[in-house]
Amino acid sequence: MMRFEGQTVFVTGAARGIGEVLATAFAAEGAHVAIADIDGDAASTAARRIGGRAIGLRCDVAERASVESAMAQTQKQFGGMDILVNNAGLHTRHYNRPVTVVPQDAWERMLKVNVLGLVNCATMAAPLLRQRGGGVILNMSSVSGFDLSTAYGVTKLAVRGLTVALAEELAPQNTRVNAIAPGLIHTDTIVGDMDEGATEAFIEQRQLIRRAGMPTDLTGAALFLCSGEAGFITGETLMVGGGFARRV
Repeated sequence: MMRFEGQTVFVTGAARGIGEVLATAFAAEGAHVAIADIDGDAASTAARRIGGRAIGLRCDVAERASVESAMAQTQKQFGGMDILVNNAGLHTRHYNRPVTVVPQDAWERMLKVNVLGLVNCATMAAPLLRQRGGGVILNMSSVSGFDLSTAYGVTKLAVRGLTVALAEELAPQNTRVNAIAPGLIHTDTIVGDMDEGATEAFIEQRQLIRRAGMPTDLTGAALFLCSGEAGFITGETLMVGGGFARRV
C-alpha cells in the first residue's frame, strides 16, 4: 500500500524546482497534492504535469489572506489537509550576502516570505490538521542556517527555531513538526544564480560527497519525516547536504 493513500498534502513554492519534485513524490505515494505558488499559472501547469491527484493554486505565503484562501480551496477540493510542506522561500544571490550588505527592502521581503510566510501557513494549517487527527508540518531550512555568514542563513536559522517552537506548541493536537536543511541543490534557480566555477568549488572544497545535490535527493527524507515511520520524531532538523555543514 502507498504510504500517503487518501491523505492531502499542501506544498508551498511547488510550481517548480524542489517543491514540484516533492509534490510529485507525494502524489506517487498516493496523496492528493495542492500545488501552492505565488505564480498561479505555473502552479496549474505543474498540477497538470502531476496529474489528477493535484490541483494548482495561487498562494502568496507572505499574505495570510492568500494562504487562508488557498487552504480553504484545498479543503473544499479534498476534504481536509494532512501534511503541510513549507517550501516557499527567497534564496538567490541578492539575499545570500552579508547581513549589513542586503538592502532594507530586501531584508523585509525575505523575512516576510522565509519567516512570516512559514508562520502564516502553520497558523492557517493547524486547525485543518487537527480536524484530521494532527498530521505533520515539514519546514524547509538550509545548511546556510548552520553556517551563519549571510542574511539568508539567518532566516533559515529562524526556520529551525520555528520548527522547535511549533513542535512544542502543536504537540497537544498530535501534530509533528520537523525540518530538512538542504545543501547546494541543483535547480534552475541555482544554476541561473551561481556561476559554474563557484558551484564546482563549493562541491570540491566544502562537501564530502563530490557531486551536485539534486531535488530528488530530498524526497526520501521528506517522505520519511511525513510518514508514520517517523511517528516518534518531532522538533528536529535533518541536514541533507552531502556532508556540509558538519556538526557533532
